Amino acid sequence: MGDVERTEFEIPGGIPPRRTGRDPETSVDANVQPDDVEAEVTLRPRSLDEFIGQPKVRNQLSLVLTGAKRRGVVPDHVLLSGPPGLGKTTMAMIIAQELGTSLRMTSGPALERAGDLAAMLSNLMEGDVLFIDEIHRIARPAEEMLYMAMEDFRIDVIVGKGPGATSIPLEIPPFTLVGATTRSGMLTGPLRDRFGFTAQMEFYDVDDLTRVVKRTAKILEVGIDADAAVEIASRSRGTPRIANRLLRRVRDFAEVHADGHITLGAANAALIVFDVDELGLDRLDRAVLDALIRGHGGGPVGVNTLAVAVGEEPATVEEVCEPYLVRAGMIARTGRGRVATASAWRHLGLEPPEGTIGDY
Repeated sequence: MGDVERTEFEIPGGIPPRRTGRDPETSVDANVQPDDVEAEVTLRPRSLDEFIGQPKVRNQLSLVLTGAKRRGVVPDHVLLSGPPGLGKTTMAMIIAQELGTSLRMTSGPALERAGDLAAMLSNLMEGDVLFIDEIHRIARPAEEMLYMAMEDFRIDVIVGKGPGATSIPLEIPPFTLVGATTRSGMLTGPLRDRFGFTAQMEFYDVDDLTRVVKRTAKILEVGIDADAAVEIASRSRGTPRIANRLLRRVRDFAEVHADGHITLGAANAALIVFDVDELGLDRLDRAVLDALIRGHGGGPVGVNTLAVAVGEEPATVEEVCEPYLVRAGMIARTGRGRVATASAWRHLGLEPPEGTIGDY
C-alpha cells in the first residue's frame, strides 16, 4: 500500500481534540474498547476489489482513477459524503493504494489557520493524496486558501503585516484532495463545486454486512456459524464499523463462555450482555425512546429536552441516536419536536395511544 504519512496536523482517527461527551461523528455505542481503533485499521480492505458494498461508488471511483492513470494525470478531487462508519477513510486509503502514491492525512478541525494548511500543502509531492476528514469543519481562512490550491495548484503566502505585507505565490505539485464529511449540507458552495467527483456512501444491507462479518472473522481467525454472522449483521445498523465492533465483543463472550466458536446462541447471549437489542438499538437509543414515551407521552419533544433527560449532549442525541431511530421508523421529526411512532411504543412493550403516527 502507498505510504501513509502522518504530520503534526493529523488527528488520529479524524477525532478532534478536547471534545466532551460522546463524539457524534465517531461514537457508536457504549461498548467501545480502547483497542478498537487499532483493530479497525487492521481490518480495513486495501483495494477496491476487497471493499465490500457500495457498488455504485466503487464502480464510479474505479472509472475516475483508471481514466486518470491512463492519461498520466492526477485524478480530480474526490468528496466522500455519508454517515460515520461506512468506509470513507478506508476509501481514501484505497485511492492512494490504487494510484501507488502516498497518503497525507489531517482533519478539518486541525486546520484552524491558513498557515496550517500552507505547511501541509508545501510538503506534498507530485501525485500525493491529501485526505481531510470532517472537511466541513475546516476554518474559513484555510478554506479560502484551499480554493486556489485545488484549482490552480498554487497558494499565496502572506509575509509581514500591515501596509508592508507581501504576497508570495507558491507553486504546489499536482495532488488529489479527498474530503470526507458526515454533513455535506454544511459545506460551502464554492468548496463543494471544486470537487470533480462526489460520492454518497449509503447504509449497508444485511447481506453485505454479513459478508463483512465473515471477512472480519476470517482475519481474526474466529470460527463463526452462518446464522450467527447474519444475526450480528442484522443488529449493526447498516454500518460496517458497528458490525466489526459487535463481532469483537461477541468473540470476547465466546472465548469466555464457550469454546471460542461463535454460534447463534453465543451471538444472541453476547449481544444481550452488551445491551444491543434485536433491532440494533443500544442503551442510549432505548433511553431516548423511554424519555420520549414514558417521560413525555410520546412527544412532541425538543432535542434539548431529550438530551437533558438522558444526560447527553444535544448533538449526540441528534447526530448519533436520531438518524437511526428515524430510519428504523421509531421517531418522526416534526416542526414542534420529536414524536414517537407506534413502532417505538410497541418496541418498549406499550400499546400506542389512538392517533399515534404509524398506528394501525
